[in-house]
Amino acid sequence: MDRIQLGKAGPQTSRIGLGAMGMSDFYGPTDRAESIATIHAALEAGVTLIDTGDFYGMGHNEMLIAEALKGRDRGAVQISVKFGAQRDPAGNWLGYDARPAAVKTALTYSLRRLGTDYIDIYRPSRLDPNVPIEDTVGAIAEMVQAGYVRHIGLSELGAETIRRAAAVHPISDLQIEYSLISRGIEATILPTLRELGIGVTAYGVLSRGLISGHWRAGSTGPHDFRSHSPRFQPGNVETNLSLVERLRSLAGEKGVTVAQIAIAWVLHQGADIQPLIGARQRDRLAESLGALKVQLSKDDLARLASAIPADAAAGTRYAAYGMATLDSER
Repeated sequence: MDRIQLGKAGPQTSRIGLGAMGMSDFYGPTDRAESIATIHAALEAGVTLIDTGDFYGMGHNEMLIAEALKGRDRGAVQISVKFGAQRDPAGNWLGYDARPAAVKTALTYSLRRLGTDYIDIYRPSRLDPNVPIEDTVGAIAEMVQAGYVRHIGLSELGAETIRRAAAVHPISDLQIEYSLISRGIEATILPTLRELGIGVTAYGVLSRGLISGHWRAGSTGPHDFRSHSPRFQPGNVETNLSLVERLRSLAGEKGVTVAQIAIAWVLHQGADIQPLIGARQRDRLAESLGALKVQLSKDDLARLASAIPADAAAGTRYAAYGMATLDSER
């Protein structure tokens, strides 16, 4: 497993990271034993960064990771945690709270659930519209000074907000959706990050399975995020699955899977970008890690860009409520 520097201010980490969200929430039933086995397999393959959020299963995901890491060298793993999202017992979204006191309280609970003395990268999950980003980052900076946090990350912020945050404290990375069919960061956000020396942890590299080559229309259950995601709805999904077939044709020529060529495309966008793969099972993890061996030439990248233009996807990344929370989309 190759390693990269995650931004000028970030840690040395694996070329690919593991996103653990789906092991606890948003994609239907989960298997605890298989989830832990998948985390172990990722670590054994050289993956060192595990991404979570304190609202993934309302603490369940953090406790799952703690169980998986028990007895292992804590210093060999980077744990990235998002905070701030507010939910009720039924799982409904209530908004965001990134006030300084809330930052420190959420951090305390995460440290306890994860069974660790520090978190490697701590980041607000979204911009709190009622709290200046300077106040939020300033509170995390105090926790860095106190030794409870190693690095400060951001999530789904626009270029100007990123600049304001970076003026308060060095930022390791921005976590944001980036894939062949979600390329909004390329206009202003990615150039700003590169100017400031901030890395990218790219989630949704397979667009929640849509461009994995495995998903089929009608295969989502009632507790699956995709059941109400615009890109998976009738009228949009047909267009998006036609893009997958274009991708399948190009992948076949390379002798790789659809998921592998999609992840490889993200890998080829720069050494400052770390794809997060959201595998919940060992076989899907192994397939995704196979993308590290896929070499794409300039001609391959040009053909991919031609087959799947930047604006080709039908439907927005989130439903209207979710889109309204994205500073990155303003």
